[in-house]
Amino acid sequence: MNISCDIIKDLLPLYHDEVCSDDSKTMIEEHLSHCENCRNELAAMDTFPIISQKDQNITEAHEIKQLSKRWKKGMIKSALKGVLFTLLTIAAFLLVVYCFVGFHLG
Repeated sequence: MNISCDIIKDLLPLYHDEVCSDDSKTMIEEHLSHCENCRNELAAMDTFPIISQKDQNITEAHEIKQLSKRWKKGMIKSALKGVLFTLLTIAAFLLVVYCFVGFHLG
């Protein structure tokens, strides 16, 4: 089976992390047995340092919490404005109806 290097290079990270299927593993190993470029690509994966993004993740989590708090406050303000506007509209409508009915009855 002749598999292109592009396909193998797509699968190499899975192979490197040992999470690919047995069929993929067999196919990759067969390709690696005769392709030096892909073997070099696999070897290069061992030289990449493992980077911990813990600090970045903590910062992003804090920013998301702050955004969530601001969003909740905005939602509460919007709801209160909606209730106030509705009450004022009903009061104005009732005032107009009262005045209209009051003029005809008197």
